[in-house]
Amino acid sequence: MRKSLFLLAIFVFSAVCAISQDITQGSLYAADKKGKELGACPLKRTTVRADVSGFITRVKVTQEFENDFSEPVEAVYTFPLSQTAAVDQMTMKIGDRIVRGSILRREEARRVYQTAKNEGKTASLLDEERPNVFTQSIANILPNEKILIEISYVETLQFEDGAYEFVFPMVVGPRYVPASDKTADKDEDEDESDAENVSPPIDATRAGHDISIEVNLEAGIPIEEIRSHEIETSNLSPTSAKVSLRSGETIPNKDFVLRYDVTGKRIEDAILTHWDERGGFFTLMLQPPDKFAAPDVTPKEIVFVLDTSGSMDGFPIEKAKEAIRLSLANLYPYDTFNLITFAGETEILFEKPVLATQANMEKALWFLDEKESGGGTEIMKAIKAALEPTDSQEHLRVVCFMTDGYVSNEPEIIAEVQKHPQARVFSFGIGDSVNRYLLDKIAHEGRGEVEYVALEDDGERAAKRFYERVRTPLLTDISIDWNDLPVADVYPNKISDLFSAKPVILHGRYTKASSGTIRLKGKMAGQDYVREIAVNFPENAPNHDVLPTLWARTKIDDLTNQSYRYDADADGYVADMKAKIRNDIVGLSLKYNVLTELTSFVAVEERIVTGGGKTRKIKVPVYVPAGTESGEGDGIGEGSGNGGGSGNGNGMGSGNNSPTVLKSVSRPLNGLSNADQSAEVEATPVPRTVSGGVINSKAVELVKPIFPAAARAVRASGEVVVQILIDENGNVIFAKAVSGHALLRAASEKAARQSRFSPTVIGGKAMRVTGVIVYNFVGAENSTPAVATGDTSADEKDVAALAEQMRLETEKGLRDEIAEKLHFWIFALVERLQKNESAPTPNETKFVNGGKADVELRLTTKSAAAFNRLRELGFEIVEDKKAKIVVGRIGVEKLVELTRIAEVQYVVPKIK
Repeated sequence: MRKSLFLLAIFVFSAVCAISQDITQGSLYAADKKGKELGACPLKRTTVRADVSGFITRVKVTQEFENDFSEPVEAVYTFPLSQTAAVDQMTMKIGDRIVRGSILRREEARRVYQTAKNEGKTASLLDEERPNVFTQSIANILPNEKILIEISYVETLQFEDGAYEFVFPMVVGPRYVPASDKTADKDEDEDESDAENVSPPIDATRAGHDISIEVNLEAGIPIEEIRSHEIETSNLSPTSAKVSLRSGETIPNKDFVLRYDVTGKRIEDAILTHWDERGGFFTLMLQPPDKFAAPDVTPKEIVFVLDTSGSMDGFPIEKAKEAIRLSLANLYPYDTFNLITFAGETEILFEKPVLATQANMEKALWFLDEKESGGGTEIMKAIKAALEPTDSQEHLRVVCFMTDGYVSNEPEIIAEVQKHPQARVFSFGIGDSVNRYLLDKIAHEGRGEVEYVALEDDGERAAKRFYERVRTPLLTDISIDWNDLPVADVYPNKISDLFSAKPVILHGRYTKASSGTIRLKGKMAGQDYVREIAVNFPENAPNHDVLPTLWARTKIDDLTNQSYRYDADADGYVADMKAKIRNDIVGLSLKYNVLTELTSFVAVEERIVTGGGKTRKIKVPVYVPAGTESGEGDGIGEGSGNGGGSGNGNGMGSGNNSPTVLKSVSRPLNGLSNADQSAEVEATPVPRTVSGGVINSKAVELVKPIFPAAARAVRASGEVVVQILIDENGNVIFAKAVSGHALLRAASEKAARQSRFSPTVIGGKAMRVTGVIVYNFVGAENSTPAVATGDTSADEKDVAALAEQMRLETEKGLRDEIAEKLHFWIFALVERLQKNESAPTPNETKFVNGGKADVELRLTTKSAAAFNRLRELGFEIVEDKKAKIVVGRIGVEKLVELTRIAEVQYVVPKIK
């Protein structure tokens, strides 16, 4: 396996000592053209030291690389850092010689590095491919020589609901390259494509001795609990501790996530300042308001978008499904929902979001259960399908993307989200080593929130947090009144809504010493919220020298977000704006020594160590994230095909499939035959008689269906079998097509519901019975109905069996009808009553009081007959103002009877 992975790389004289989102390593065994192993080229060790002071951390990553070949080599490796890291230092150490890196424009740094390599000098080059993916190149490493590369960065820690979080990414997840981004093969002298820069080769799990992580905590306030995986902790004082990654034979390929709670679960307002020759800089952290429980019953459209690509195989897709099921269970009565899945192609469950009736919920669960992972990650199609309907809507549409984010086209995806400001975008990162950069950005640009769910995390808690955030944002419309203080360039310039107890963190500049009071403004549950905070900007502030770096990083992020809005291939004004933004980013990067995608760190030792010329380039493979399958079968490889990952058996195919709308996907309810498949596929035929047909009944009026124009256009014909339920008076109260062409079914069901029969009498008593009507569409002009009749001469045993079958079929038909009309809260109440269970269902108290249910009826039309029937059932009308909507109260035992009224389309709980 090792030989086959790298034979081609050696043949074209390219190999990399690359790292994965694990800034760590394994060993690469390179091979020559004949497959002979040349030896190991290991990245010996990675050492991580994080010094945390309050809410700011300085992280130093040291990588020790050694050349085990008998000839000079060039090492290139890919590794991750935090997506919020401000990388401001890079040094190269060769023996006792230290060379500090300089930051230059990316193309200039590449020329310096290439010249040094050609001249036989040892040189190193650090590139940012994405804010969380980096490439380190080292030229002319002599045989048996060790090189140490130290990279340093600063960032602010995340704080939420009483806990700080420090994340050190350990694996670069294998990125899918969309079909539109794939390029022709290049020769060895050409630079790698952008997609290739974030898609290093894959290898197996590394040994545990090659990485060490040490975190020194100085929290400033008492620490209550420290949580992470495989750690050793030393509590040095109530406010400080030392945490180390426990050494072992192997280390799981997943991000190192350290969380620690602080006393009181709250933080205080904090302002840090720094002054130097460039002026004053500050970082301000404002505590969030206390949680305020205010029910929000505003109807929302909630669309779940699930990644079913090959990289989600196994635990990730199952964890994502778990989160969706739990989120569906928390839908409010007036919410509508839809499900979209994407891999090589995009599938949409309903044509538009639907109410959470029992039937729709069951369809959704079936749709979800049937999904398996495989194929490429063509996320752009799903983004457009989910967000484009928001552009003309007045009410709120919430889109929740559930993915690991393993794609290479992040800028294009972020730009697409920016085009749809009417939506709220939330993201669920499913897995242990997800693409946090992409998931953070789409949530930020979509004015939503991000949630990360590791494979061992509690999916139910995550789902509840998501829904709490969607229902009741903590603080919205946030702004800062600076009260004429001399501040400038404060970022982020638009503060996102708070969906949980997170602080507001701002980075800015001040032009002179001053003090005063600022106001944090916003809205809580629709009410104005204002809090005053005293601040002081001193002139003499030499401490906190990392603040200029943090400020520059946030301004660069803001400019980068602006750049996504401009098409890279545009001309004229748009091209000029794009160029200006890029120049501004480069200027900030060079002035503040902050690495960006447009600049690079380069270090060159002036001493010539080789005779120059071409050296062997060696690529070190990255490691598959924990819980993710390798590139086998439907895994993470890159196949080519129509969206499903054909080709070499690898799962990431690409294609140009348009979204497929599953117009009427339905799950069999209590054994009913599967119906409503795609327009060209028929379900398995059912027997031509059901429950003996319509026993002892005579059709009084057998309505002939209209031949639909769409069916005529495709020359649809043949039999359509409609299962019906006839009440004691001979009225058809339920009709469901269970076989036949999909374009003919709706017309058949409509005709069946309009038909009438004489009452069925068994043993002198009128009864409800089930049966079928078979419509034979034989041409464009007519269709012939035929009623299946039973054998009335059957013996007593046959009649008893037939009666039992009728009873079962009646129950199934009734359940199907009820499920189509009742919200799942009400359906659960009805089932409880039918089973004579005393314990109320979880949601009953929200709409049931004194044995009566507060409900909202959504009608097809407001007719006198419908209102007469409501009065007969004892329905108390409370409100009748909106078109086709009536609000009222009814005894819980009569809820099922509401579904018998033809004009009642849906019955929804009414929350007070």
